[in-house]
Amino acid sequence: MKSILEGRTALRAEVEKTAEVAGYLWQNGWAERNGGNITVNVTHLVDNDIRQLPAISEQRPIGITLPALRGCYFYCKGTGKRMRDLARQPMENGSIIRIQEDCASYVIIADQPVLPTSELPSHLAVHARLIESGSPYKATVHTHPIELVAMSHHRPFLGKDVLTNILWSMIPETKAFCPLGLGIVPYALPGSNALAESTLRELEDYDVVLWEKHGVFAKGLDAMDAFDQIDVLSKSAKIYLSAKAMGFVPEGMTEAQMKEMTAAFHLPR
Repeated sequence: MKSILEGRTALRAEVEKTAEVAGYLWQNGWAERNGGNITVNVTHLVDNDIRQLPAISEQRPIGITLPALRGCYFYCKGTGKRMRDLARQPMENGSIIRIQEDCASYVIIADQPVLPTSELPSHLAVHARLIESGSPYKATVHTHPIELVAMSHHRPFLGKDVLTNILWSMIPETKAFCPLGLGIVPYALPGSNALAESTLRELEDYDVVLWEKHGVFAKGLDAMDAFDQIDVLSKSAKIYLSAKAMGFVPEGMTEAQMKEMTAAFHLPR
């Protein structure tokens, strides 16, 4: 069967970049079994021929109504699919969906009827907010970075910006490349509207949020941009926990040193 990607260089490149990120998530140990999800808004890469394609699935409810997404197209990791498989075969382990006119349902249009992630409501709610705010961000990534999830099990770390300041202080690059820090979302049932709503609130102020006892959720220009922010935060968490394993609490950069970074790199915070 001919793939929707054939002859469409830009769309193929975007899907292949997403597949590359899926491989990194697996290699880092952040995507056990079918853990984690990626959703990318590809509407700007869709041509008129794609818009005319018939659905290859029944119409399915999103669970919420999102007027900003009417007629949008998304590449989504499939539910129950593994990141390691998506990395090798992105169109067999993911699909492209079209949001219907009612803004509350979708159909799959390519390549195979692979149902998207069970956390689709959370992802699409974020994409709707991005469109409404005029954001250039096109991708959302959810994954399970080991050290960051471990730190979410320690209640004192869950206060506003406690982890942000700890992680920023471990290595200068973290503040430079994740300048908004890390938001905290209290535990909620995976895939629930409560989780989606809490995530939306935190993403007003942060590009990456930590779901307590679960994982992280990031938004970015593309899947690679979202991954990069998670990666630098994870490196800082590893440095912190490595120091603790050596028997001491790491000193970290001082407040004055971090203010110097903010000024030197023209950071927002």
